[in-house]
Amino acid sequence: MVNYFWFFLAAFFEIFGCYAFWIWWRLDKSFLWILPGVLSLALFAFVLTRVEVPFAGRAYAAYGGIYIISSLLWLTVVEGTKPFWSDYMGMVLCLAGASVILFGPRLMGH
Repeated sequence: MVNYFWFFLAAFFEIFGCYAFWIWWRLDKSFLWILPGVLSLALFAFVLTRVEVPFAGRAYAAYGGIYIISSLLWLTVVEGTKPFWSDYMGMVLCLAGASVILFGPRLMGH
C-alpha cells in the first residue's frame, strides 16, 4: 500500500516538472519556470526510488499505470478539461497491464 503513495507522489512531481516546461515553452511564460521544473523532476526521480520493488525496470513499468491516472486527474483539476471516454478506456487497459507487471510475480510464485 505504501508503494501507491510513492507512485502517486512521483507522478505529481513528474507531471508538475514537465508542466513547468510546458508553461515556459508552450504558454510563453518566463524561463524561470524551468527552475521549479528541474527541481520537481529531480524529486520525481528520488521519490520513485522509494518504491518497494526489487528491480527498477519493474517499478517504472508499474508506475506507468499510476502516471496515466495522475495525468488524467491533472487534466481535469489543473487544466480544467474533461477527459474523453477513450482516455478512460486507455487508462483501464494500461492499469490492467501495470497490475499484471506489479502483481504477476507474486501470483506466479516468483
